[in-house]
Amino acid sequence: MTPEQPPAESARYRWTVLIMLTVVYTFNFIDRQILVILQEPIKADLGLSDAQLGLLTGFSFALVYVTAGIPIAWLADRSNRRNIVVASLTFWSFMTAISGLVQNYGQLLAARIGVGVGEAGGSPPSHSMISDYFPPSSRGTALSFYSMGIYIGVLFGFAAGGWIAENFGWRNAFFVIGIPGILYALAVFWVVREPKRGQYDPGGVPAKSSLKETMAHLSSRPTFWWISVGCAFTAFVSYGNGNFMPSFLMRNHGLSLSEVGVILGLISGLSGATGTFLGGFLADRLSVQDMRWYIWIPMLGALSAMIPAYYTLLGDNTTLIIAAMIPSQILGALYLGPCIATCHNSGIARHARHGLGDPLLCAQHHWARPGPANGGDSQRCFCGRLWRKQLTLRHGLDPHH
Repeated sequence: MTPEQPPAESARYRWTVLIMLTVVYTFNFIDRQILVILQEPIKADLGLSDAQLGLLTGFSFALVYVTAGIPIAWLADRSNRRNIVVASLTFWSFMTAISGLVQNYGQLLAARIGVGVGEAGGSPPSHSMISDYFPPSSRGTALSFYSMGIYIGVLFGFAAGGWIAENFGWRNAFFVIGIPGILYALAVFWVVREPKRGQYDPGGVPAKSSLKETMAHLSSRPTFWWISVGCAFTAFVSYGNGNFMPSFLMRNHGLSLSEVGVILGLISGLSGATGTFLGGFLADRLSVQDMRWYIWIPMLGALSAMIPAYYTLLGDNTTLIIAAMIPSQILGALYLGPCIATCHNSGIARHARHGLGDPLLCAQHHWARPGPANGGDSQRCFCGRLWRKQLTLRHGLDPHH
């Protein structure tokens, strides 16, 4: 079998698996982002500060997510990846549901740490499975489709969470959001099959790499590290702004909880999903002529997003601020699929996809999540994007790295 020949699974089944894993990722972000839309009523009920909210949605979650991701990825390299995804989905959904029972900040922090541990086992095994179901020529599209789960999850998490909380209380929102994930885990277990490892890799399945070997290999690949740092700065901006955007619109523009949920859900969900899919789709097609489009598309998208993002953060007219979010979200989301696909399609994939590359890339992506808000969102936005552009321009266009 050559690297581009289809495996035994039909194209329909491969896309069925991709859709199901995307729904898992959707649950991942519904359960992750539900706290963001609920933080104002939770703050009032439990008497929390903005600093405590920032630690809940930022640093504490990222620390656990990153730390747990590496041993889980090691396990995924040596066991059934489908089962890890199922177990992780079940656990983080359970921890989300019991978040509705907490009585103080310590209990809520413990519940969110549990969510972080569970969600750490979602993406690395899923990325690996997708790369074993799809060849390099369509991997950017597949990974971008999977990454749409981020924004679909934001859509449902914000819209449903805001409406449920306003009508039935924030505790019931956790119950309603968490329980379906446990049920869906059963469907994933019965439908998704573990793919053959390395079926699109030249030479077949690579030998298992130790942590030392993996780090030595990655240290010789500057592309991986520059992409990781670029994704980290992008996440620093997007999570920093996104985690406090509901509070910003409610406090500064007088919108209600349900209004913010619907507005941010639709804009972030639909615009973000569109941008994410377009990024991978365009990169796959344009790269036929020049592989550097996998880097140019994220670079051009983020540069263009700076203009509407500026008004979103610093404008005065609420209607125009909301309108400016649409192009900002679409353009700012172009980076994810091409960046992940670049790591999978290059020589990095031999070690990274079957070792620690995915969790390390995810670590960079999530470690940069900021903690408490400090009033510097606009400065973070520009610094993060400019850093990312500089790194990409200096190092991302070198085809030999």
